[in-house]
Amino acid sequence: MTTPAATNDSSALPTLPTELIELNEAQLNEFASAAETFITRATEGRALQELRVQLTGKKSLLTSWSKQMGKLDSNDKKTYGGWLHQVRSRIQEALTSQQQQLEVAALNAKLETERIDISLPARGGQKGHLHPVTMITQRMQQFFVQAGFNVATGPEVESDYYNFEALNIPSHHPARAMHDTFYFDAHYLLRTHTSPVQIRTMEKSAPPIRIICPGRVYRNDSDQTHSPMFHQLEGLMVTESSTFADLKGLISEFLQAFFGKELTVRFRPSFFPFTEPSAEVDILADNGKWLEVMGCGMVHPQVLTNCGIDADKYTGFAFGMGIERFAMLYYGIDDLRLFFQNDIRFLKQFG
Repeated sequence: MTTPAATNDSSALPTLPTELIELNEAQLNEFASAAETFITRATEGRALQELRVQLTGKKSLLTSWSKQMGKLDSNDKKTYGGWLHQVRSRIQEALTSQQQQLEVAALNAKLETERIDISLPARGGQKGHLHPVTMITQRMQQFFVQAGFNVATGPEVESDYYNFEALNIPSHHPARAMHDTFYFDAHYLLRTHTSPVQIRTMEKSAPPIRIICPGRVYRNDSDQTHSPMFHQLEGLMVTESSTFADLKGLISEFLQAFFGKELTVRFRPSFFPFTEPSAEVDILADNGKWLEVMGCGMVHPQVLTNCGIDADKYTGFAFGMGIERFAMLYYGIDDLRLFFQNDIRFLKQFG
């Protein structure tokens, strides 16, 4: 057998007998060594495949010798079988190793020609920005923090007690019908407002208390002005001298600071189970119509008592507003659902 043309090698494999019984171990080892040398010289996949066929294919010496094993007696089968196995294993290992080296070399060559210059500036990069709801939340918080309020948070999965009972809304109260609530079971639910944060704060802290409670809330309602998940910001102040006049002054200052202009504000009597008296807050729009923007009132004495605060000594006021509602008014948006559709054409307007 001569060297395969694909290797471009002028040397030849050792000439060995075609009859297996005429071979010895040294000759077979010499054959395997020569085959390994030819394999390592293959520099292309095609050349390596030709070598694979010539060395291990149907017409190869190795296959011919293997077919002759059936003619040998048991002792010779054991001897020659071991020799042939070693030769075949060496050749297969060399073929596999060279194949892997050629594949790595081809990959490296491809990577070299397709190299990307990572020092070049990015193409079409755009600077990100905060979501409009986040920006409105920060704008609201800034005013109240400057007014001496602290930011408080609480769990979104609440107990029935903190979401309703402690807020003077027992199970039989008609105000329950105002909330389309997502219940997990008879005792736990997704909070319908951030008022439970007020209850938790009053339980743990002694007056004076000045907090705002921004966060996600959940109600089973969805249309142009409602979403199953939305954001609220509620506020609470409890001192020995809190009055409704203080509440009106704070809310009026906030609304004018938030919208950046003088506003006509009115407080319209309303009802909430956790405040008494209660009021809806309206602002006069440019078209001459009143817009309801939030609710407020003096904390009900029973709520203070439920939290372990002496209602004869302390008074408090609370207020709450929908953050998306304020975002819609501030940016002139007529559909709340746009905030949650992740349409980049809509969101990039607020950068």
